[in-house]
Amino acid sequence: MIQKEKYFMDIVIQKETLSDGSPIYVAHCASLGIASQGKDIEEAMANIKEAIELYLEDQPELYEELSTYEPVFSVVEVTRNSKVAGRVR
Repeated sequence: MIQKEKYFMDIVIQKETLSDGSPIYVAHCASLGIASQGKDIEEAMANIKEAIELYLEDQPELYEELSTYEPVFSVVEVTRNSKVAGRVR
């Protein structure tokens, strides 16, 4: 079997607020079920990349699962009355 050299992970970064009111950016990798954080988007992205590398280094058998993973992205619009207005993309 030919091994793929590149895999694509889906990363979602959300701005959250700590209990002291300061902002933090949390990066989620849903395909692996891991998260990391940073004081800004760039730091959160760098930290999640490192977390992914360490996670896969510790569990190289997961590459087999990733070879069939194809991320699907979608965004939905939600109105103030909590109704989903439609799919944006």
